[in-house]
Amino acid sequence: MTDAWDLVAAERQALVDDLATLTPEQWEVPSLCAGWTVHDVAAHLVDNARTTRVGIVVAMVRARFDFDRQNAAGVARWKGSTPAETLERLRAVVDRRTTPPAPLDSRLVEEVAHGEDVRRPLGLTRVYPAEAGGRALAHQARTSVALGGGKQHLAGLTLRATDADVRLGEGPEVVGPLVSLLLVSSGRVAGLADLTGDGVPRLRAALAG
Repeated sequence: MTDAWDLVAAERQALVDDLATLTPEQWEVPSLCAGWTVHDVAAHLVDNARTTRVGIVVAMVRARFDFDRQNAAGVARWKGSTPAETLERLRAVVDRRTTPPAPLDSRLVEEVAHGEDVRRPLGLTRVYPAEAGGRALAHQARTSVALGGGKQHLAGLTLRATDADVRLGEGPEVVGPLVSLLLVSSGRVAGLADLTGDGVPRLRAALAG
């Protein structure tokens, strides 16, 4: 199994390469993250990469243990005055290996899911490595919705990727591209359009509820 940090670095570099091609107007396109532009997501990824086990505790205390407030503060901290400034900050953390007190595969969720949050609205595509996507999906499937995962939403369903040897769970099937399965497991309804199977109506209702 590939070292998680090598997979994370590869995803960070791929996103840096894609962001380097954008016009200033494209940086202001709304991402799949409600209320965040492409520029905001890039700043969030800088903040995320710089997070440490002690730093996240300090940040949460300052945010009065509100994850949304903590994330907003991180975006404000690392969002540059220009896209070029933010891109340089993101490029500087490609190989960084600090993390909050969470499983390392959660770092893959951040990079792959947020990478897609940016690429889809811009019409960009990436063929994500099956190992990175599969490990990220497995992490989300066992992580509570309250912590950003999809455990409760996915309960009683089988997830089957059409582009990778990945199958999780038991029950009615939800079938489609691996990255789309990861998106819905992370609460993004945008992934539903790519999915088929008897389990899709139940999943759609769970995400809506």
